[in-house]
Amino acid sequence: MARSKPSTARREDLATPDDDQQATTRRYDRTAAFYDLYDWPMDIVGGVRRRRKRLLGLARGRVLEVGVGTGRNLDLYPPEVGLSGIDVSAAMLARAQRRARSLGIDGVVELELADVRRLPFEDATFDTTVATCVFCSVADPITGLAELARVTRPDGQVLLLEHVRPRNPVLGWLFDAANPLVQRLLGPNINRRTETNVAAAGLDIVKVHRGGVWREIQARPPRTISMRGDEPERATRNRGGHNHEADR
Repeated sequence: MARSKPSTARREDLATPDDDQQATTRRYDRTAAFYDLYDWPMDIVGGVRRRRKRLLGLARGRVLEVGVGTGRNLDLYPPEVGLSGIDVSAAMLARAQRRARSLGIDGVVELELADVRRLPFEDATFDTTVATCVFCSVADPITGLAELARVTRPDGQVLLLEHVRPRNPVLGWLFDAANPLVQRLLGPNINRRTETNVAAAGLDIVKVHRGGVWREIQARPPRTISMRGDEPERATRNRGGHNHEADR
């Protein structure tokens, strides 16, 4: 009997989005204890906390924050909102729960372990859905963004703060070259085209505030939202008719 030839496929060629997400989750579990310290320079010197505060001030009604992490956004929301948060990392979520207790809001904020690609909520549950610096680390960002659209009410809003691949050709090339190492060590992709992904997920972009590699995006669910398990809609332009540049 002839022997079959051994497979020459590399391990990374056989990886699935779930494999990638599990690896990212393990990295965040490992770094949870010093994540705030690691992110502090970007938050303060880079002005990211100011951007987060400005964006989250727009939240209203029942709010879901995906990728709540260590809970650094918990004190930035308007006091009248009803807040839920999810994260894939149990270690990060434990720190968020401790922060909620320290802020005296642990009785009103609901936090649970969940994946943005498979949100455990019914359609049209939330008035506002939020993600800040999250979709750089989601293995299948378009599916995750489509899930945000699914759980947001038709008259609701999706608020996103993300860093993207620079549009400058030289900087873009440098980000592409550095991305494999950064992703392996820390988890995030630094060359995502999140603004383009938002449209590809079927969301209608209402407004984008651009500053360097940062995007503050206000979007809304499309008129017809793909249900979980369906192929997310692949829009090629902003369906709302607003002119915006692709982040590339």
